[in-house]
Amino acid sequence: MRKNWLLLLLATILVSTQNDVYAQQQRREKYRNKANDPVAKLPYYKKLRWADDLFKAGSYFSAIEYYQQLKQEQERNPYLTYQLAECYWMTRDYVPAAHYYGQAFALASKLYPEATFKQAMMLKMQGEYEQAINQFKKFIADNPKTFKKLKKRAQREIDGATMAMNSLKDPQPVTVLNAGPNVNSAYTELSPYPLGDTALLFATMNQNSVVNVTKSNRDEYVSRMMVSRKQENVPVADSFQWALKFLDGKFNDPRVHVGNGSYSPGGDRFYFTKCAEEDSMKVICKIYVSKFEGAEWSEPTLLGEGINDGGSNTQPYVAKVGKKEVLFFSSNRKLQSRGGFDIWYSIIDPRNGTYRRPQNAGKQINTESDEITPYYDSRVNKLYFSSNGWVTMGGFDIYSADGGPSRYTNVRNLGYPINTSADELYFIKDPVGKPDAYLVSNRVGAIALKNPTCCDDIWRIQYEPRLMVTGKVVDCDTKDQMENVVVKMVDETGELKTYNSTDGTFGFNMSRAHTYVITADLQGYSSTRATVNTSDVKRSDPDDTATVTICLSSIKNTFTVSNVYYDYDKATLRPESIASLDTLVNFMRDNGSLSVEIYSFADAKGTDKYNKQLSERRAQAVKDYLVNNGIEESRMIVKGYGEQMPAAPNTTTTGADNPVGRQLNRRTEFRIVTDVPTRRIIFNSAKPGSMDEQDQNLMQDENNNPDEELDSESDAGNPGSRVNKQ
Repeated sequence: MRKNWLLLLLATILVSTQNDVYAQQQRREKYRNKANDPVAKLPYYKKLRWADDLFKAGSYFSAIEYYQQLKQEQERNPYLTYQLAECYWMTRDYVPAAHYYGQAFALASKLYPEATFKQAMMLKMQGEYEQAINQFKKFIADNPKTFKKLKKRAQREIDGATMAMNSLKDPQPVTVLNAGPNVNSAYTELSPYPLGDTALLFATMNQNSVVNVTKSNRDEYVSRMMVSRKQENVPVADSFQWALKFLDGKFNDPRVHVGNGSYSPGGDRFYFTKCAEEDSMKVICKIYVSKFEGAEWSEPTLLGEGINDGGSNTQPYVAKVGKKEVLFFSSNRKLQSRGGFDIWYSIIDPRNGTYRRPQNAGKQINTESDEITPYYDSRVNKLYFSSNGWVTMGGFDIYSADGGPSRYTNVRNLGYPINTSADELYFIKDPVGKPDAYLVSNRVGAIALKNPTCCDDIWRIQYEPRLMVTGKVVDCDTKDQMENVVVKMVDETGELKTYNSTDGTFGFNMSRAHTYVITADLQGYSSTRATVNTSDVKRSDPDDTATVTICLSSIKNTFTVSNVYYDYDKATLRPESIASLDTLVNFMRDNGSLSVEIYSFADAKGTDKYNKQLSERRAQAVKDYLVNNGIEESRMIVKGYGEQMPAAPNTTTTGADNPVGRQLNRRTEFRIVTDVPTRRIIFNSAKPGSMDEQDQNLMQDENNNPDEELDSESDAGNPGSRVNKQ
């Protein structure tokens, strides 16, 4: 796997993108169209060498342009297809990368057997988890005797995709917001460091357009540290002012990329990274420190004592671990490495401020892949870091681990929405107040120069109060807890969560500013509903748990919704009928497996034929109301019975007209006629298989063991009031 962009020490992609886009601009200014571009006119093999040279130099955007031209000449050339896929991966453009990897495998599976794995990775990175799992499984099955290490990784990626799908259904109580255009630009931003709760220190190129890279204006091109203060008295929390250059000390350097700034716990030392570009786009980073002496910061000095020995050393963070002051950093040095970039630490001697020999943080943290961007929270004794070697939702994910500096337990993925299918790096919490945080990510929604996921932005994590609803499902009559019931919670947007309860108890996580309706599903039973509203909960409120009880009743075939009446000789619903019909709408929504017959009646005035037609129009009016409120038309059958089965006498015992009785006879009743299991459980998150797979299994079961439908003409009578009890 190529990892040119992966250095992330100062987000090397900003270097390659900058050079690449500038090169394209220069070419286009000189050659206004393809007809005037001398490279475009080259014969096939010379143009191919040109494209390959761009690829080797890391100019992936430019290489794409010429590989695409070549592919127009040889559309089914597997090499060109594979090179395009590689270029799109290097530029983190996951959708076309997945397409071209799949195409390359189809054209030359024996030449590019690993293309299936890479296609799966690109599907995973764009959040197409089920497709990715299928492709990872295909790669494993297609290579029974080869690619041993890659197959092991493929299984880890399958585990990550499964974890991601579960995490998406049960997100963490946080809101993740882009820090905005005053902080982020179209190029990469990195290394956020909160200065209290009033300002943010970070590194950026601060460019939204192509920079003409020359020696004279290099200070406009290299990354530098900047600071942005929070805006006051604005309606949006964590809005930032226009960023200014960080001028506290002589930290920024017009010749090299600078970033990863952080203070020592006492604030008297400032650590940061300088990264110089070498040949072949290689970036080497070293850690510097400046001390506050007298009234100003000293000239930065390169950290010695083994801190900068071998490879790149970057992302310094100093924290108290117990009584010790510890420097954490990331390094790809070879000696004692676990592989790739590892988290390292050095204990600072309190007597003379020297640094002990750096130690690898160990196998509880580091893997054969990359672990980077360490941050240690002394308040809770946790190390936070980013890794692509553990089970992840995408590329790099944020993890936490208890302990430190050498021993760790409880390594945990922070879950969605802190982590996504993209890359997440540089997690760091506010030093005071509620533990809000920052991270860096190329997730969709970032301000991007090229494709939607090319470049990293700084994002604000706002922790929410943890809101839960717990409860139990009971029999309405006996009050006993029901077993093997599926509980459903849906919000006002229609988003559904399910809970498979074996003992009748359940629990759901909730978010602020929502209204939730909770019901239960069990064949042969209808459910009441519970409503929980979190609209008034503020972000500053404490955690809270609501408790509800859902009641299930054995289905009674016929029931009445009270007060569905009509005026004489009319099929128009009376206003007082609407509230009663809304209870039926809720009943049908809450019990999605049930179908009903709608019976309407008339009083005895008029002919039998006329009254039957009138009652049919009344039943249709009820059905139309339910359909207009989102109930599927296929779940309802209308019938008109005219003056049959009166609910009250139409005349008195003396033969006089009885207007009260006639009004009671101008009514509508309802009868449950089917209970379809395939409509009952939309998706059961506690059972194996995707939503489609579960639905197919249920349909197969239904075909093999069809339920007997109730006879539509039997058991009419004994009207109840089941819906009114909700």
